[in-house]
Amino acid sequence: MASASSMKVVIAALIGNGLIAITKFSAAFYTGSSAMFSEAVHSVVDTGNQALLIFGLKRSGRPADEQHPFGYGKEVFFWAFVVAILLFAIGAGVSIYEGVHRLHAPEPVSSPIINYIVLGLAMIFEGGAWWVAYKEFNRIRGTRSWFRAVVEVKDPSILTVLMEDSAAMLGLMVAFVGIFLSDTLDMPMLDGVASIVIGCILAGAAALLAYETKALLIGEAASPEVVSAVRTIAAAEKSISHTNEVLTMHVGPEDILVNLSVDFRDGVPSEAIEATISRMERQIKTAHPRVTRVFVEVQSWSAHRADKEADAAEHET
Repeated sequence: MASASSMKVVIAALIGNGLIAITKFSAAFYTGSSAMFSEAVHSVVDTGNQALLIFGLKRSGRPADEQHPFGYGKEVFFWAFVVAILLFAIGAGVSIYEGVHRLHAPEPVSSPIINYIVLGLAMIFEGGAWWVAYKEFNRIRGTRSWFRAVVEVKDPSILTVLMEDSAAMLGLMVAFVGIFLSDTLDMPMLDGVASIVIGCILAGAAALLAYETKALLIGEAASPEVVSAVRTIAAAEKSISHTNEVLTMHVGPEDILVNLSVDFRDGVPSEAIEATISRMERQIKTAHPRVTRVFVEVQSWSAHRADKEADAAEHET
């Protein structure tokens, strides 16, 4: 299941976006701004998305049962993918549609000062939610670069909130510029252009989130550091002659499954094999607490290689 810090990040974003959505819709209906309306829709979508993430986080914490022996950790991956789809379909779709509609029938924005005030307040509230997500993401990424951390992070709830809030901050800036230029230059169509740009920003964020969560849904391996540690622990055992294969998979943000295939030296008694397997399991889980399940397969290197060659030949035919 995901950590308690993930829930804190999502709840903070839910409260902030809910309040912002109400404020934006009030300003959009009063002033008639297309960009403000797009921002209001964006905040509504974000609020719904956070509710779905909370639902996914709750369900992912259920214990394993007969139907799901590895638990429900992947629930949060599924709901994060749904969030990406909604962000694209509703957030980006409505914003682009509204912008195109305003380009065909531009209307001047009334009382732009109200929009400026609302956008300024929204930036403050949104910035607060973004800061909570940023601090947690920064803690997770450690010394890794931003790009590498985004690719390797396994908690989609934190990544989703951070991406949504980042897109929201960019959208607010675009809306502010669009409304300002529309009013200053007396070109109402610029308000529609801003709405289209906001939609494109949301579409880009949704595409990135969908790509990342898809990889987790279909089964993404643990980090190279975890795999390397497992190999090191196995190599330290004198009774093991060769590590055939190390397979890992995230079955949840904080749950890693490890399948280890090893070749024991000839003549090692069964009691020693059992003791070695138990010792390796304890060491792996101690070194990486996110590893919750370890399965060890005992197989000779030659037999393992023959199986691999047979599988490869079967796929080629």
